[in-house]
Amino acid sequence: MNTCSAGELNRSRAANPSYAQKVKSHPEFMAYQIEYQKEVHSIRTIFDTIINYPNAPINIHLILEDCSRLASLNTTTLDLFDRLHNMRLDDDSVYSHCLNVALIARQMGKWLRLTHEELNVLTLCGLFHDIGKIQIPEEILNKPGKYTEEEFALIRQHPLAGYNLLKNLPADERIKKAALLHHERSDGSGYPQKLKAGQIEDFAEIIAIADVYDAMTAARSYRSPLCPFQAIDMFEKDGLQLYSPKYILTFLNRIANTYQNNRVLLNNGQSANIVMINDKRLTRPMIQLDNGSVVDMLDLPEWEIIKII
Repeated sequence: MNTCSAGELNRSRAANPSYAQKVKSHPEFMAYQIEYQKEVHSIRTIFDTIINYPNAPINIHLILEDCSRLASLNTTTLDLFDRLHNMRLDDDSVYSHCLNVALIARQMGKWLRLTHEELNVLTLCGLFHDIGKIQIPEEILNKPGKYTEEEFALIRQHPLAGYNLLKNLPADERIKKAALLHHERSDGSGYPQKLKAGQIEDFAEIIAIADVYDAMTAARSYRSPLCPFQAIDMFEKDGLQLYSPKYILTFLNRIANTYQNNRVLLNNGQSANIVMINDKRLTRPMIQLDNGSVVDMLDLPEWEIIKII
């Protein structure tokens, strides 16, 4: 098999600015970032109102309109995920995470051909799903290392805390259930109720997938963000046991195919173009190396995609 020489590899990298730099240099990204930060601020304001002034009226429809407008600024699926992946900070807040999950879930809803009304409810499910985390002390929530048993027990209380904050709001019950059930898993290993497949509300199942994907592809103080293919690989290993197949299979196929024809960096230092996604193993596509040779990653189990470039 032909491979790139070190000189060819270095020239290839030098000729291609990083993918993140290319995304962030677009004027559309900068405009999107401004609108994104405005929406994060709006989410913070509405959360603070719900927590500190539980009887005060809140305008759910206004925050929904703003989020829907932000979603409409993405002309393609690639636009959405490129922007979210590059909007990251090491200390991503609960508010920005809720916005990301809402945007990802809304896109999932489109893939699933939900009605306009269902899309709006699903978007609100994402926006409010983690409101319970606001009541967890920041030093625990943002702890860089592993949680103690006591700390993790506190973290596991946030779905019920979120439900209790939302239960008296004049809002669709699916929004409240998403806050309560987004950590439930099909095999019964989730929390707080250890529900199993068939017992978990559909929108909560969709939010669960969007929630985990956003967490995996976000930078943390203790690790770098996973690239989309690394996240897909983790889902492929146990996703069918933990999540509803009708949702997880649609999600993973769509994410992988979003990056068809993109350039990627491999764990052996080589770069390549994705030629064709393998539907049976999404993280093992057909790729074309910089020297022109085409290889099937199914035949090279030691090779992995580690970055979009």
